[in-house]
Amino acid sequence: MTKPIPAFISVVYVLRNRSPEMTALLSSTVARLGTFATDYELIVVDNGSTDDSVAQLRKLTDENGLPNVQVFALTQTVAWETAAWAGVEGALGDFVAVLDPLTDDLQFLPQMLDQAVTGVDVVFANNLARPRLDLSYRVANAAFNRVFHWLNGVNPGTEAPQYRVLSKKVVNYILQHSRPAAIYRMLPATAGFTRVNLAYRWEPQAIPEKRLAQSIDRGMGLLVSSTRLPMRLVTVLSMFGAVANLLYSLYVLAVAAFKPDVAPGWVSLSLQQSGMFLLISLVLLVLGEYILHMASLSNEGPSYHVAQEFTSARLDRLERINVEHQHEYPTRGDHV
Repeated sequence: MTKPIPAFISVVYVLRNRSPEMTALLSSTVARLGTFATDYELIVVDNGSTDDSVAQLRKLTDENGLPNVQVFALTQTVAWETAAWAGVEGALGDFVAVLDPLTDDLQFLPQMLDQAVTGVDVVFANNLARPRLDLSYRVANAAFNRVFHWLNGVNPGTEAPQYRVLSKKVVNYILQHSRPAAIYRMLPATAGFTRVNLAYRWEPQAIPEKRLAQSIDRGMGLLVSSTRLPMRLVTVLSMFGAVANLLYSLYVLAVAAFKPDVAPGWVSLSLQQSGMFLLISLVLLVLGEYILHMASLSNEGPSYHVAQEFTSARLDRLERINVEHQHEYPTRGDHV
């Protein structure tokens, strides 16, 4: 892309406890975005910072601060994808770009926009130079990606990375879901939209905060919300139990008919008790997990809560409109 595209671009950052580098990071971002598109906004989601990040953001959005910056400060830390959706939901652009500025390369965004303006609904970018995480997290992540790919045909790690550009059509589609924050991560890749997956290499500037227990919990929630497998397992196991009971009953009848010397009832009773109790336990486990998840969806509150919201005192778009309006009206000396 040699010149800014004639569109309104929204860029979403999710930051937490990045006060020391906040000013330099956002200043360089605003300077670059002006070369990417004719109109833009930078949406910063503060994901429950415990330092003075919010104070820094207020200073950066005052009258002498950065233009076109929108801030959403969450009351508590939530999953990265949930915080990202908080920014996407408030975006006004024709295209919405979501990235982590410390692990994703903003300079790659023009190549993604080149694809988006041609009519591609979703553009994903996968950084081949990924940050080095703990061995336990890498093993769990690889296992989750394999299972999800087997169930849904999409690998979340390589085919639906966090760095993405969404058209307004995709954002509006996600908004129609009852829980958009829960399905934001994978729906753009699994809903049948036209998409392009790009790859690049850029050395990450920081290692993201990853907690194995929380990641497992989010992964299980993503699996349950994106597939009917839990309920399908219930029905399959129930059918298998019924068939097994029938076959076992026939087997008991056959033993009773052709093996008169078998100890009365002991073998058949023991096998029946162990086999059936195991099967019932499996069915109850899967069914209980599914019911627990459905109950949590109906009882829990919103996925996130914005404590503070403020916008730059300076908006380039409004400044340009005011200049144009001033030229439309003649000055007093122009009247005859």
